[in-house]
Amino acid sequence: MWFASDNSGPAAPEVIEAVAAANAGHAASYGADAATARVTARIREVFEAPEAAVYLVATGTAANALALACLCPPWATVFCHPEAHVAQDECGATGFYAGGATLTPLEGAHGRIAPEGLQAALAATGRSVHGVQKGALSLTNATEAGTVYTPAQVAELAGIAREAGVPVHMDGARFANAVARLGCSPAELSWKAGVEVLSLGGTKNGCLGVEALVLFDPARAWELELRRKRAGHLFSKHRFLAAQMEAYLEGDLWLDLADAANARARELSEAIAALPDAALVHPTEANSVFAAWPRRRHWAMRAAGVHYYLWPDGQSLEGAEDEPVAARLVCNWATTQAEVAQFVGLLRGPERAVAREVGP
Repeated sequence: MWFASDNSGPAAPEVIEAVAAANAGHAASYGADAATARVTARIREVFEAPEAAVYLVATGTAANALALACLCPPWATVFCHPEAHVAQDECGATGFYAGGATLTPLEGAHGRIAPEGLQAALAATGRSVHGVQKGALSLTNATEAGTVYTPAQVAELAGIAREAGVPVHMDGARFANAVARLGCSPAELSWKAGVEVLSLGGTKNGCLGVEALVLFDPARAWELELRRKRAGHLFSKHRFLAAQMEAYLEGDLWLDLADAANARARELSEAIAALPDAALVHPTEANSVFAAWPRRRHWAMRAAGVHYYLWPDGQSLEGAEDEPVAARLVCNWATTQAEVAQFVGLLRGPERAVAREVGP
């Protein structure tokens, strides 16, 4: 059973079929193909943004770093949550692509930045030539804690940023999961709430490897094009990126896939919360479950071959058997109810001493 990451899941059959179909014959290169034009039109339609500029890249790190490089000059800082992907999992890519820009982490419960913390940080930043200046605000939706920002919460933070002259980026690696959970429109959760650039994820939700950079302010488009090319992220056989994204958005497949992942996470979360010696660490609002249970139960899960990560990193499976140890469980579109039931059955017991296998 795999609950380590939605990256571990398979690609959706519709995406695989689209890539295979795109392999027939010849097509213009570097994004001049017909499929890329159709994807641009479709994203504009989905987001109710007829002037939006759309660019495809293969990874979330590239999408986030290139977007933030367009928003944040080298002498400025990006305000983000301490657990944000840009802060924890991208090897300093934002600073690299933005020519040295820094990150300013802002705390907030359950993965969401606290408005008062953003206000304080903006007031304390850029007061003289001796410090970094205000650059950009980066929000992650769904968050790295498995929660979501509502349109109202995004609008509140974006409004604070706008008053300080700070543009807003959204890391939407799991944007589909947030939209599916909230039942709002993509526009309501992005540009209508004040987001200027969105990294729209596909890879974690059924694609082979594609993310869309959606610039709601097309004035930044040429700079993004140049940065993408200079960074080596302009694919020559671009039609294979476009084919994935086109199939992903066709008939709202992207939301159906996200809804399936969310549903399994909700079932898993409810079952874990019902156990007498387990507890949720964060509310389950998308496709990730954060929970803690006794160490002895982790031993049994590992012995049974269940894949997941201890979260936060650095916890040990060596120690008192009754001590709670927290973990992250991520469902993907292909996670089944049977797998959820099997996991919960193992978690319930019976318990017995097993060999400890320490590691993620």
